[in-house]
Amino acid sequence: MHPDDWHLTDDVDGFLARAGGFLRSRPGRHVMQLTWAERVRRRGAGAFGADAPSFGTLVRAGEVRGTFYRLGGLGLSPLTPEEADSLAVRLAAEGHVLPRVSADHATAAAFAAAWQRHTGATPKLRDTRLNLYGLHALTPPRPHPHGRARLLGDSGADLEETVRWCAEFAEAVGEDVTVDAATWPATRYADKRYTLWETPDGVPVSVAGMNPLIGGQIQIDVVYTPAHLRGHGYAAAVTAAVTRTALAAGARDVVLFADAGNPSSNALYRRLGYRVLTGWSVYDFA
Repeated sequence: MHPDDWHLTDDVDGFLARAGGFLRSRPGRHVMQLTWAERVRRRGAGAFGADAPSFGTLVRAGEVRGTFYRLGGLGLSPLTPEEADSLAVRLAAEGHVLPRVSADHATAAAFAAAWQRHTGATPKLRDTRLNLYGLHALTPPRPHPHGRARLLGDSGADLEETVRWCAEFAEAVGEDVTVDAATWPATRYADKRYTLWETPDGVPVSVAGMNPLIGGQIQIDVVYTPAHLRGHGYAAAVTAAVTRTALAAGARDVVLFADAGNPSSNALYRRLGYRVLTGWSVYDFA
């Protein structure tokens, strides 16, 4: 494995032309690659500030074997330890400074160790580890709470509440981002289509978002119920509803992340018919 087998570019269209087929061949495990490449393509690289996004493709014998995207931190497709090491050598030689890496458990660990070997940066595994789930067959929740699902409307009250709930969600998962009315258009949360669950008297009690359809796949991203409203089955109901919305939008695959240390959410997704595709880790570099 040679470091020069990695082809680096800041041209997202060129990256997708080279690696798109590879990414779509296993869309679940490549969800972050597909999502961020599409987000950069739609918004333009200039929307992400001074730290411009970049991408890389590992090519051997004319075939794509792996990819990465860099947008602040580094996100990797599944790689062998040798492939991860060759990427670390290449990036270190070019003077890259990485704040973090995220990938499936084995890939993230392999790259973190390689990056430490080649740069001396000390990796620290984040306490929160994730499970990546893929839908097997949707099973409606039982018991089912009273109420109904509806898509987020254009009313100011609807959007104001969703912005507030997304801010609470971001804080709960430790995301270093400000989500409010002023910053909303520039955040990843603005790219989503939201479903609300409301009680029979029309009061919203839970929200779920989904990313756009990419490569036949939709990622459900943000499932949130305010703390004082939990325990009534609202999260299960809104997750089932947004899953149906995703399937109706043409998704062949539906995926979502869950905190591996949260037994309630993991049990909920399994009851709804989701199955674990892989575990996910993030290492920060000091």
